[in-house]
Amino acid sequence: MTLTQQKISNISIIIPTLNEAQNFSTLQPLLETGTELIVVDGGSTDDTIRLARSLGFRVETCSGGRGAQLNFGARCATSPLLLFLHADTLLPADFKERVTACLAAPDIILGAFRLRVPGAGWLLQRIIQSANLRSQLLQLPYGDQALFLRKEHFNLLGGFPELPIMEDYVFVRQAKKMGKVITLPQEVCTSGRRWQRLGPFRTTLINQLIICAYHLGVPAQSLASFYRRGLLFGRVSRNKGTNLRR
Repeated sequence: MTLTQQKISNISIIIPTLNEAQNFSTLQPLLETGTELIVVDGGSTDDTIRLARSLGFRVETCSGGRGAQLNFGARCATSPLLLFLHADTLLPADFKERVTACLAAPDIILGAFRLRVPGAGWLLQRIIQSANLRSQLLQLPYGDQALFLRKEHFNLLGGFPELPIMEDYVFVRQAKKMGKVITLPQEVCTSGRRWQRLGPFRTTLINQLIICAYHLGVPAQSLASFYRRGLLFGRVSRNKGTNLRR
């Protein structure tokens, strides 16, 4: 019997995947935490599903994009606390205690961690610093900061919007209307791969343009199309996803 079956934690971790086989070395330590681990795959064509099952993760499949995957995983979860984790992100060692303590406060609706990218150059370091500042001061963390909340509050919020892009941004903005959004001082360590495609400056510029266009009322499908074109323009895209990175 695997550790995911012998769940002893009050946290369910939901991991949406799409061709993430190379990142399971990052996820494997979670098997020792006693948490419920749910991988929701969105149609991988690599070894993601086989590898996840062989390691002991519970694996579900779901079409419709990242928002649909996150919502499906939340419906499958049996714990009172939910944590949504990108497949290339490493949680702090004491994340269970930090998450539980944070959500014990009745006025906190949503939490996240500070962000760190190992080996980042000076420009990316400045971008990450500004992202952490935005996350704390504006109560606006993004999905790569490991968002977590009570399942009852997730249901009250109606889950993530099933948009082709920006589902985490819209979700956090909705959560702010219900209570406090806290960014803990502990850090998650995430891969810099999405910034490496186009470079930190161009990636950040595209992301900010998309956010501005969203607030001007541009439809999400058009924003996703623009984002994909931006990646293709860089001629180094390997992932079909449309997830904002700063």
